[in-house]
Amino acid sequence: MNADSRTDRLHELENEIERLRSEQYAAIQPGAWAPSGYYTMFHVLAGSILGMVGAAASLFFNVVGSLVVGQHPLQIIRVYLTFPLGERALSMESGLVPALGCCLYLATGALYGVGFHLVMSRWFANAAAPARLGVATALGLGLWGINYYAILSWLQPMCFGGTWIVQLIPWWVGALTHLVFAWTMLAIEPWAKFEPYRHRE
Repeated sequence: MNADSRTDRLHELENEIERLRSEQYAAIQPGAWAPSGYYTMFHVLAGSILGMVGAAASLFFNVVGSLVVGQHPLQIIRVYLTFPLGERALSMESGLVPALGCCLYLATGALYGVGFHLVMSRWFANAAAPARLGVATALGLGLWGINYYAILSWLQPMCFGGTWIVQLIPWWVGALTHLVFAWTMLAIEPWAKFEPYRHRE
């Protein structure tokens, strides 16, 4: 077999390999595995991740705000820890417990993020930007009202004998904390757009 024949044969084999690859990808049907409707499990996972990012942003907002007004940087964590620990949480300066409180804060954000993202992605995915901003704002304020006044205002005194969260966190700080969470989630929601993998020919 001369050089020209070998070259022609190599081209034939390369074309055959490419044809077989195309047939293989076509047989897999990349879009077939993807759900035809709303992919709930994907959005649950995505919402938890976005919620952690949103919680991290709101925690950073509180840390900076606390430093500006001369408070302990983790003041909001100490106040929130009065729910499981009572008043002694307010005197904790550093250590494992405040660190665990930060983790709990992020985990709570992940939990709330699931509900937030499911609402935004299921019913408002194609809404106009002002409408989405309005819905996100309403969700953030609604979450604040439910947390502070519909649950903690009676549950904390019943369990621990005090209302430190409602008393020590000014209403506007609580509202802004939840709004920063909601607005951050809205800003990064494009990260959670579901796009099934498709082979590029």
